[in-house]
Parts: sequence; C-alpha cells; structure tokens
Amino acid sequence: MTTTPLHLTILTGGSRGMGLAMAMQSLRPDGHLLCISRHINTPLADEAQRRDATLTQWAQDLADTTGAAQRLEDWLNEQAATGLASATLINNAGVIPRIGPIDACPPDDLANALRVGLEAPMLLTAAFLRATGAWVDAGWRGPRKVLNISSGLGRRAMAAQAPYCAAKAGMDHFTRCSALDEAQRPHGARLVSLAPGVIDTDMQSKLRAGDPAAFPDVGRFKDLKSHGQLSSPQDAAASVLAWLERPDFGNHPVADVRD
Repeated sequence: MTTTPLHLTILTGGSRGMGLAMAMQSLRPDGHLLCISRHINTPLADEAQRRDATLTQWAQDLADTTGAAQRLEDWLNEQAATGLASATLINNAGVIPRIGPIDACPPDDLANALRVGLEAPMLLTAAFLRATGAWVDAGWRGPRKVLNISSGLGRRAMAAQAPYCAAKAGMDHFTRCSALDEAQRPHGARLVSLAPGVIDTDMQSKLRAGDPAAFPDVGRFKDLKSHGQLSSPQDAAASVLAWLERPDFGNHPVADVRD
C-alpha cells in the first residue's frame, strides 16, 4: 500500500486569534500540522479528528527560546522526509508588553516581548533550516518555506510601541538576510516576512484599552474598530495562507497582504 506524502506545517501561536484560524484552515487529510503554543487547544484537536487530519500540539513557552528551538530540531530530525511532500514554518506568535514609553516598560516584560517576538522566530527558523537542509543534502526535493508574521508597525514607528515595533522590524530584516543566504544554496528555502493587515483580535482590544496619556495613537485603533476596518481572524488567516501558495512566494522577502 502506497502512503501519500504529507504537507508538513509548523505553526507557532496557533491556540487563539489569527493563529487559531490559520490552524483550523490548515487541517487537511494530506497534511500534518504541528502547533507550538503555551496551551493545547482542545477544539482544534476535535476538529482535526473530524477532518481526519494529522495534528500534533506542543504546550511550549516560546520565551524558552533555546529549548523550543532544540525541541523542534530534534523532532524534525526524527521525521522521515520521504513521507513528506513539503515543509513550512509559520512564525506567528508575538507579545505586546505594557503599552507606553520604553522607560515605563518593566524590564522583564521588555525582555519577554523580544524573546517571543524576535529571538524565538530566529532560533526556530535556524533549527528548521538546519533540519530540513539535511533532508535536502540527503536527496529530498520538497519545497521549504518560512513565513514570518510581521506587522505594519515593523515598518512604521509608533509611540508607546517600541518593543513590538522593534521585534517586527527585526523580523523583517532577519528574513531579508536569511533569504539572501538561502538563495546561495542549491534548493534553498524561500522566506517571507508578511504583514497581515489590521485584525480584530485580543491584541487590538489591548491597544484600544491603552491609556491615552501614555499611548497617543489609542484613538486611531478605536476608530478602526468603530468604522469596521478590522479584518476578522478567519479572513486574515485565509489571506495569509493564500500568500503561501503564490507561485512568486519569496520573490519579495518583505511583503504586505494589502499589496
């Protein structure tokens, strides 16, 4: 009996918001979805069973950056590449610490935001490229993709958002650099840092609840909500996943779904 090769997708932050919507939309009989989040999502597991899709969930704190990356690399090294049609890593998890000027941000919150929002994606990407690169060296020829979920705030400064803006700007630039590295390698991976637009998630709720005295742009986020300009998590997830399927994925390492 011949087994159909599976499309492997690794997704961080897939337990809520747009991440959960992406996870739900990625469940398919010919796929294997690995979700890495702080918490296991039971409805996601139930839906995977209903759709006859292969799902693996890890309860993993991404602030433990080296531990998360090593766990992923070890797991990938145990997989039989011959049973896979493709491999994709989606770095989606992120954190907004206390909203306000950087000198008002508790040091632990600042460090956590940079670990989860930038250091973890960099180390997970490195682990993914090493492990799947070994598959390529052994003769595997499936496509490899890394999709980093960025933000317009990585490309436009905003008061009271220094940690988040810095993490997303760093994500954009490390994606550019890694794309250049992979372009030099035979059968290199394709990488994109993608801004998904403005989405109606818990993160937006947190921004709308900011103190106007510390967050001068809070009115803008309230207006986006009141004027119906926020995408639903489901619509945003569909747009992001559609970007992965574009034939020109990776031609522009930094992109926006609204382009």
